[in-house]
Amino acid sequence: MPDVALFLLRFSLFAVLHSLFAIPSLKQRFTGRSGHLRRFYRLYYNVASLLLFAWVMAAFRNVTVLYVVPGVWSLMLYFMQVVFLAVLAVCVRQTGAAAFLGIKEQSLNGVKISRLVTDGWYRVVRHPLYLFSMLFLLSNPVISSRWLALTLVSAVYFLAGALLEEKRLLLEFGSEYLAYKHAVPFMIPRIFTR
Repeated sequence: MPDVALFLLRFSLFAVLHSLFAIPSLKQRFTGRSGHLRRFYRLYYNVASLLLFAWVMAAFRNVTVLYVVPGVWSLMLYFMQVVFLAVLAVCVRQTGAAAFLGIKEQSLNGVKISRLVTDGWYRVVRHPLYLFSMLFLLSNPVISSRWLALTLVSAVYFLAGALLEEKRLLLEFGSEYLAYKHAVPFMIPRIFTR
């Protein structure tokens, strides 16, 4: 099987599993009554996702370099990638880094505590994690067959993930999210405000 086909097959499996285990009803069914499993579900989910993603990336045995940005331009692109990683870290911090990573549960006496984050980068776009992850992928100065395939399938996956997240947030926050949705662009920031 060609590397690209194997990669697409593995990425599809990753995308399905990653998405399924993020569904709250499946999470409840999977964790059952186990307090320990429920408490650390996000951590286990993240570790399993990283291992599965490493398996996806190992699909390419023969990586072909398609293009290298020459000279100082490549340094500028690497610098941009560092900036995008820093912005991603800020966004994760805004939403609660410990809860995002799964090392701290956001609940009080078993009741989930959540708030709609609408400040910082979330004031610019509704899905800054997806936006800056995509910008990170696009600003790589070395484009290999693996990187190109990852960038293309990630764009589709990020879009699908953002659309599913929109539905979940609308159910969770109702009119508050609806007002936020009308005020803040989906994933591409407005350059000029009205």
